[in-house]
Amino acid sequence: MYKTKAELIELIADIKTKKQIEKEIQTRYTTYGELVDRDTITFLLVDELGRNTQSITKIANLTPNGDHTVIGRVLSISDSKTFKRKNGTTGRVINLEIADDTASCRFVMWNGDIDIIKNKEIKVGTWLKIINGYTKPGFTGGVEINLGRWGMLVVEPFEASAQKDYYNGENLNGVLVLKEPSKAFFKDEGDIGFVTTITIREHNVKKEVVLWDHHVKEIQSFKIGDGITLKNVVKKWQNGKTEYHLLQEGGLEKRK
Repeated sequence: MYKTKAELIELIADIKTKKQIEKEIQTRYTTYGELVDRDTITFLLVDELGRNTQSITKIANLTPNGDHTVIGRVLSISDSKTFKRKNGTTGRVINLEIADDTASCRFVMWNGDIDIIKNKEIKVGTWLKIINGYTKPGFTGGVEINLGRWGMLVVEPFEASAQKDYYNGENLNGVLVLKEPSKAFFKDEGDIGFVTTITIREHNVKKEVVLWDHHVKEIQSFKIGDGITLKNVVKKWQNGKTEYHLLQEGGLEKRK
């Protein structure tokens, strides 16, 4: 149900005084060039302070061409890329993969927003709240979310503490049937990373699982036919299909 500006202010009246709230609303109204009305700014302020949790959309329920607020944990961060705009200036873009307890999606960051990654405020494992992000069809399928001009990004929002209590990847138990050759690559900070894909058979269903860094080294001691347990595996939509990824804090165990 739609709430009026006065009703929204009541939701955060215990955090800030009404005078402080009205001052913040006016400051943002001026900053946005009066292109956003005060009701919308109040809604964004309430959402930013975590008092509008009903508005949060689960990633599995995202639809393209809409405005959504989501909370997700960073699974991966791509290299930053530069591009030329039509006016000749240079822009920057970076892709993150984020996930909640339902699914994962691509989160696209542009230009100045990328600096918070370079400053190490955002890294793999960080929880993000994207407020009023806009969605569109992903380049490789699924839905991606972008931080628009009127969107906001909160790093480690307070709602994440509740998600951390139940957010865990699933465990997979099966038999190792394939190990692909490992690949090495250079990370942004100059370190060398490793990646490989294995295939396990679980209840007569084959599943491909992507392993990174220290897990790539650990899998070398496993032989085809070994029973294996993968702890803390998440699903990702990648390259037009569902993939499984073993999280860095996950584990590999041999099963007898």
